[in-house]
Amino acid sequence: MPTIPGFRLGVYVFKDAEIVDYAAPYGVFSIARRFDPELDAFLIADAMRPVQTQAGFTVLPNYSFADAPSMNAFLIPGGFGTRQETHNQRLHQYIRALPQECLLTSVCTGSWIYGAMGLLDGLAATNRKEPDRLEQSNFGTVPIDRLAAIAPACKISRARVVDSGRIISAGGIASGMEMGFHLLRRAGYDEPFISEVARVMEYSQAYEIYRQDIEVFN
Repeated sequence: MPTIPGFRLGVYVFKDAEIVDYAAPYGVFSIARRFDPELDAFLIADAMRPVQTQAGFTVLPNYSFADAPSMNAFLIPGGFGTRQETHNQRLHQYIRALPQECLLTSVCTGSWIYGAMGLLDGLAATNRKEPDRLEQSNFGTVPIDRLAAIAPACKISRARVVDSGRIISAGGIASGMEMGFHLLRRAGYDEPFISEVARVMEYSQAYEIYRQDIEVFN
């Protein structure tokens, strides 16, 4: 598979997005750019104003929906805010307007949004499998089980990363690392390149373990 030149990753940020969910894949691309400066990653939000993500961590997006930046992959992180984003019609309209060649990706509970839009019907996807205290009580639901309820026609997988063609999901708060590496793979970079990125990040051992926990559906 030839490398896609100038591969661009757009990372969606919204109120109460989980920091690790969006920072991890962004960080993978940041390190990968040391080896190929043509790679790019950027933040996109509903509007060009500061976005307060989880724990009060505030970021300034590079683009708004109205800017319609060109990208090869669009990523939705998880976090408390995904509960509101599942009903965000502006976001849904934006996603539906993206070119078919643009990958739709998610980390953790971000896949709820694609599920709520009906985009996971007949496809496989994953979500976070380890619940917090509330989620594992009678008052909550484990995120992967909630995905099954949101998208009953989705084939639920417990893999770390699930590649269903255009839609790719990762399950787990720190699984954004694996999403970042897999997006490099989808961009056409070979295993020596990706392994070298993981080595520089001192992530080689985890990379070797998690690279086996990927399900690909053609």
